[in-house]
Amino acid sequence: MNQPLAGFAPAPVTARMENHGSHMLKVAMQTGNDLLARVGSMVAYEGFIQYEPNPPAVRQIARDWMTGEGAPLMKCSGDGLLYLADYGADVVVINLNGDGISVNATNLLAFDAGLTWGVERVKGLAKFAGQGLWNTRISGQGWVALTSRGTPIVVDCGGGEDETYVDPDALVAWSPNLKVKGKRSFKAQSLIGRGSGEAYQMAFSGQGIVVVQPSEDSTDRLRFRG
Repeated sequence: MNQPLAGFAPAPVTARMENHGSHMLKVAMQTGNDLLARVGSMVAYEGFIQYEPNPPAVRQIARDWMTGEGAPLMKCSGDGLLYLADYGADVVVINLNGDGISVNATNLLAFDAGLTWGVERVKGLAKFAGQGLWNTRISGQGWVALTSRGTPIVVDCGGGEDETYVDPDALVAWSPNLKVKGKRSFKAQSLIGRGSGEAYQMAFSGQGIVVVQPSEDSTDRLRFRG
């Protein structure tokens, strides 16, 4: 019975955060190195790990999530192995080395509690109400895990003059130093977006990356996790 399942056994720990397959995150928990994770994302754990939903650090920022762009978080602390997932979405692990990333809150799975973070308005999109005007910006030294509806692509903007255009519903994250602006175009529905023919894109320029998922369907993003 055990032999056919041996290939699915947990691998030895090699990093604070790593993938177990493409749809699950494994976190090596240690006392004093807490984690902030999406509420409802825990699927299994080993050892002694405690959970605190809506901790004080999150409550101070929660008022900025009244727009509906928020990601309810819980604090995880203790020693052991913690496994997280989000409805079978692909998991992307990033090790921040003193830099930062701006993340769509619905794609944020977990991050080290010691990182600097906050909710910020996306500049350059004020006239495009409802098109993801708020993002979670995370910076410092530590680990971040994102989710993607399918295997994502990471586009290097390269610092050239050409802009990179992304459908807001397919956007996962980007380098916070990139310049962002909104663009409206009128295209056939079958070519761009899924609207009535009037398509919105986000234009990025500068030096940095943009993470894009192969999905424009945002209906599951609006589901509340208890």
